[in-house]
Amino acid sequence: MTANRVLYLLGSAAPPVLNVAGVIEKAQTAGWDVCLGLTPTAARWLDDQVPALEELTGYPVRSRYKLPTGPDVWPPADVAVLAPATFNTINQWALGITEKFVVGFVAEGTGKGIPVITMPCVNAAYVQHTQFDKSVATLRAMGVHVLYGDRGFVPNEPGRGRPDAYPWHLALAAAESAVGRRDTP
Repeated sequence: MTANRVLYLLGSAAPPVLNVAGVIEKAQTAGWDVCLGLTPTAARWLDDQVPALEELTGYPVRSRYKLPTGPDVWPPADVAVLAPATFNTINQWALGITEKFVVGFVAEGTGKGIPVITMPCVNAAYVQHTQFDKSVATLRAMGVHVLYGDRGFVPNEPGRGRPDAYPWHLALAAAESAVGRRDTP
C-alpha cells in the first residue's frame, strides 16, 4: 500500500467485526493505508477470512504481541481506531490490563501522542455495570475520543443487536478529523 496516512483498525469480538473487510475498503477509498489488529477471540471469529484480509491490507493481521526480537511488520500509525470495543476491552484498557495486543497498543499509543478513537459495542445490560461508565470517563480523561451515546454507539437491548447498523462511518470520520487536527499548525 502507498497511501500517505496509516490507520490502525483494531477490533474486538463483537458482531460488527464480522463486517471489517468492508470497513477496510471504505478506509482505503478515503486514502488510508490500513493495518488490522484483532483480539484473540475476534481473530478466531475471522480465522477463515484472515488470508483475504491480509491480501486486502497488504499487512499481516495481528492478534498477539510480537517477540522482542521480531521486526515491526506495520508502518507507524497516524491514528488508531479500536472498534468494535467490547465491555471487556473497554474495561481492561481503562484499568491498564494490557494482556491483549490491541489493548496494549492503544494504552501505549495514547502515551505516545497517537490519536486514539474507540467506539464501544455493548448491550444495555452491560452498561448497567458501574465500571463501564467509570472506564469510559477514564478513557476520555486520557484524551481518547470515545464515540458513545448521542454522538456514537447507542446500546441495544440484549439479543437485539444490529451489527449492520453499527456506525462505522462515525469512527472513520473521527479518524479523519483527528489526523486533520494534528496536521493543522
